[in-house]
Amino acid sequence: MTWVQLAYLAAALCFILALKGLSTPKHARLGNLVGAGGMALAVVTAFVTVPGNSVPILVAVVLGTVVGIPAARQVKMTAIPQMVALFNGVGGAAAALVALAEFLEGRDAGVLYLVATVLTVLIGSVSFSGSVLTFLKLQEIMTTRPVLLPAGQWVGLGVAALSAVLALTTLVTGSTALLWLLAVAGLALGVLFVLPVGGADVPIAISLLNAFTGLAVAASGYVLGNTLLIVAGTLVGASGTILTRLMAQAMGRSLAHILFGAFKAVPQVAVAGEQRTVRSGTVEDVAILLGYAHSVLVVPGYGLAVAQAQHAARELAQLLEARGINVDYGIHPVAGRMPGHMNVLLAEADVPYEHLKELDDVNPGIGSVDVVLVVGANDVVNPGARDEPTSPIYGMPIFDVDRAKAVVFMKRSMRPGFAGVDNSLLYHPKTTLLFGDAKDSLTKLLAAVKQV
Repeated sequence: MTWVQLAYLAAALCFILALKGLSTPKHARLGNLVGAGGMALAVVTAFVTVPGNSVPILVAVVLGTVVGIPAARQVKMTAIPQMVALFNGVGGAAAALVALAEFLEGRDAGVLYLVATVLTVLIGSVSFSGSVLTFLKLQEIMTTRPVLLPAGQWVGLGVAALSAVLALTTLVTGSTALLWLLAVAGLALGVLFVLPVGGADVPIAISLLNAFTGLAVAASGYVLGNTLLIVAGTLVGASGTILTRLMAQAMGRSLAHILFGAFKAVPQVAVAGEQRTVRSGTVEDVAILLGYAHSVLVVPGYGLAVAQAQHAARELAQLLEARGINVDYGIHPVAGRMPGHMNVLLAEADVPYEHLKELDDVNPGIGSVDVVLVVGANDVVNPGARDEPTSPIYGMPIFDVDRAKAVVFMKRSMRPGFAGVDNSLLYHPKTTLLFGDAKDSLTKLLAAVKQV
């Protein structure tokens, strides 16, 4: 075994250990560092062993470093999902372009080589365009709701069929022109794949596209004859598939329903003349409610992340705990814009991990909770997901906060959540609305509770 093979083996082991570390909050940081170290080893090994002129590679590495590091440091915590989507798209595009470049060199390495090339170009193109579209949705550059084109379902099936025909024809003829057409069809397929996905389902689409990129990278590893790329791509593909499955389970729906359910959804129609009232309160009202409670459940969401209010929430919890009030945090698997979003935010504020409770831990006893403090969450506490079959989020497991003794809902406005669905919890007789920026409201609430 040569030193190059040993270096690639060490890098592959680092990737496996990184995934293991990332499976627990306690070792996530170390896992990240181990994975980065493995990637650095892989890049250096590839660079020193590449045949021919290595100057373009060095220039690309320097440019990527100069652009990537400042960009990553300037990205806010709330925008990390968008950054992940873009990085994932770049990976898919890179795999597709590498396969195209290898094919243009005219190297004839047999049928399996051609199959791997075609799959890399197709899957990489789908991943790139789909990831760009998820970025646009997460950044709210375009609507977050499902976009249904006229006969969109049939158009998507037609493009998928065309892609399959182009792939088979390319395998038979070895035509460069057809391979380029396949790349274009893949780009269109990625757009059509993501357009019908809306709201809270977008992170699941990102996870699935991440799995696609892994498959494209693994196939490109066969094209290049690089074992490490095959291993790394397989790890990404497998972990992305598992994560997609887990997130779909957390949404309480099948993956097919998440991706294509918009075509069969029944539009919600507002009732003419319907009058619904809300009850808003002051900081002093909520302070009294919290000050005399025995148990409080904090349910954080994307609004907490936007306001960077995790430290204020932690200070309020510590004050309540000092008075003998039990405070826990309800963490929904899809709260925020990516898995673990709330866990990371609360870890920044040194919230003990044992106080982070999942759905199955909270819901059975939520009826005995005195006050539920909803901070910037919306869809994950919407009773419509449980009670309204026509709701786009129907079937998604939620925190049954409407069954607690009292609910304080902290919001900037009456605007719907990311799924674009009105929340019936806002009009519930147990709910008190506290309008304003989450950080500002929590800071004022902290001062008011001290006076109770």
